[in-house]
Amino acid sequence: MTAVAVLRLPLAVDLSGFVKLLQRMQVPHRVSEEAGEQVLWVPANISEDVRSLYERFPAGDPDQQLDIPITQTRQRPGFVEQLRHSKATALVLLLTLIVAMVTLLGENLETIRWLTFLDFRVVGEYIHFTPLVDSLAAGQWWRLVTPMLIHFGILHLAMNGMWYWELGRRIESRQGSINLIGLTLLFSLVSNYTQYLFSGPSLFGGLSGVLYGLLGHCWIFQILSPNPAYRLPRGVLVMMLVWLLVCLSGLVSMIGFGQIANAAHVSGLLIGCFTGLLGGLYNRRKLTSK
Repeated sequence: MTAVAVLRLPLAVDLSGFVKLLQRMQVPHRVSEEAGEQVLWVPANISEDVRSLYERFPAGDPDQQLDIPITQTRQRPGFVEQLRHSKATALVLLLTLIVAMVTLLGENLETIRWLTFLDFRVVGEYIHFTPLVDSLAAGQWWRLVTPMLIHFGILHLAMNGMWYWELGRRIESRQGSINLIGLTLLFSLVSNYTQYLFSGPSLFGGLSGVLYGLLGHCWIFQILSPNPAYRLPRGVLVMMLVWLLVCLSGLVSMIGFGQIANAAHVSGLLIGCFTGLLGGLYNRRKLTSK
């Protein structure tokens, strides 16, 4: 189903009430920011109905029972439609899946060594790591971020993939594909390097550090500059923070889930909160200056 821009309004216009009305009516929609305007996108087949609805209730009216002739409002956007508006999110997940297949979920050491933070070679039963400065001197700068694509086990891959799809789409819809890719690379760089500093030469990987970065970004951004795209259910935020504390306690490793990259998780969350702070303050200032 094709989405069209039904409204283009200045950033100073408060769309939150109207967006809540659309949510209550289960109308598929998304809001993006383009060229200094906020743009409301809806399926093409109901665009005229939504435009008419905005003319009648620009501030929304959640307490009034409405008889609106919008057709198919209870249909959620299909997967193909979501992909069309989440290309960067899908690209990262596609690369992650390809790496999972090529590395046999971390079992193929000959292929995984090209993506790990430190290059290594296997000698007998031991792994010998190449110093990071040597790899960087050889031009292997990709190692600073590619560990995010490595996953060890199907559960590791499935959980990280699910949360990246959920959080990545929110940022891409609000700030665009380029910003999502930039934030993903930044969070990967910071979480990978911090994990290396704390754990020393070791094998680690996964999107978890990036995920906590995306979580922190959405969380703080939403506090400073509320937007429907970044409104996370309270239970999601609490669950991920509790999980972080459980991992830090060592309980997860004790019950046999392997070593957890806690330094990557914590540093990812902190850098995400920092970018959310900067982005939220900038966006709020931009709105108030209009």
